[in-house]
Amino acid sequence: MSLKSQMNTDEHRLNEMTFQINGCAMDVLNSVGHGFHEKIYENAMAIAFRKSGLIFSCQKQYPLFYREESIGVFIPDFVVEDSIIVELKTIDQVGNSEKGQVMNYLRASGLKLGVILNFKHSKLEWQRVIF
Repeated sequence: MSLKSQMNTDEHRLNEMTFQINGCAMDVLNSVGHGFHEKIYENAMAIAFRKSGLIFSCQKQYPLFYREESIGVFIPDFVVEDSIIVELKTIDQVGNSEKGQVMNYLRASGLKLGVILNFKHSKLEWQRVIF
């Protein structure tokens, strides 16, 4: 398989997973409703991911280093299929701060794609973040 066709296959797989993630989020929002605390949606999304067959980690810890010394860890809400960081929010609107947070998570984890899901309103707000 050529490098270009491998990239197309990887991109297609990421797009399919993003579609599944968003489908899970819409199902959760439609079933649970909007405006609860983030932990409610985290618990519901774990169930939705499991029922959909997606392999995921919840609250996976990634070490952070500065000048080759450990300075702590960061913990994204979910990592789906070891490929996509998923961050859940219950805020008025996703802004640059949230996008920057996910961009930093991507940089530190070595992953290339993040999805922000905001459950604050009756209509799901979601954004892809690509590193």
